Amino acid sequence: MIVQIHDKDEKRAISRKILESLKEWFEVDESREQYIAESADRIFFAAEENGEYVGFLCLKETGNATVELAVMGVLKPYHRGGIGRELVEKAKEAAKFLGYSFMQVKTVKMGVYEDYDRTNMFYIGCGFKEFEVFPDLWDEANPCQIYVMAL
Repeated sequence: MIVQIHDKDEKRAISRKILESLKEWFEVDESREQYIAESADRIFFAAEENGEYVGFLCLKETGNATVELAVMGVLKPYHRGGIGRELVEKAKEAAKFLGYSFMQVKTVKMGVYEDYDRTNMFYIGCGFKEFEVFPDLWDEANPCQIYVMAL
């Protein structure tokens, strides 16, 4: 079940639990802590299974017509079970309801790291389309791929 979370402390606790369990993708402590801190002020959805939060997704406005899937994570035992897709669908519904026309997401360019290749395939499977690569937005070792979709 996907639920919207409004309590700031609960948002931080859920994002911390999940991001700290996914260090392959969120290994830089400062970045992980920034995602956790910023989650408190974001539109926040959580996936609940058997009374436990097992995934989450945060949205942030990046323009008057565009919202970004700023961060998401699903606990590893629940990967490839449809929870990520359910979170994205709920986020799309909410963004549309709030009047946004586009959703974007940033990740590491396909072909650089195997873990991120799976992430890229997930976003493509959810309906995102390649928009642009910024080779130096983050750093040379992590070229930034931006995907977009119309809502």
